[in-house]
Amino acid sequence: MGLIDGLLGLIFGGGRNAIRETIEVFRGNAEAGEMRDAAYRSAALAQFGGEFALERRGIFDRFVDGLNRLPRPALALGTLGLFVSAMVDPIWFAARMQGVALVPEPLWWLLGAIVSFYFGARHQAKGQDFQRSIAMTLARAADVTANLGALQALQTGATPGQAAENPALAEWRAGDAR
Repeated sequence: MGLIDGLLGLIFGGGRNAIRETIEVFRGNAEAGEMRDAAYRSAALAQFGGEFALERRGIFDRFVDGLNRLPRPALALGTLGLFVSAMVDPIWFAARMQGVALVPEPLWWLLGAIVSFYFGARHQAKGQDFQRSIAMTLARAADVTANLGALQALQTGATPGQAAENPALAEWRAGDAR
């Protein structure tokens, strides 16, 4: 009897599920693959959340951020001021514009480059802040999903964590009981 048990154990895997192991050589276990994918996505989201986490800023950083917010309103208000001054005192405005006409062309190019770099850098910084806010939102997505599931369970009358009654499953069970 021991010889037969040993031979059968050798052929059929000795307590292991040999058929499943053989099939998994040719086709991966779907459940294990989904678990690996979920772990991978979770790790990627955690990494992104860590990269884009908001850092606490000091007084100097906040002061410089405040200064960086001044040029756009100053340009807009200055342009409006030019229109007002042209309407209030056209002679004074015309004299000032004659002075602007004497500015050499290389200085206009320099001014254009400075303004372009300022607004380009500001656009990039705002884009990075937007990406950080998206990462923070994604980090909170799991909590929101769990809360929505609990609310839906409460709406259907089930307790949170308990699955809502499935009408098709209930009908199938009723038909199976007959």
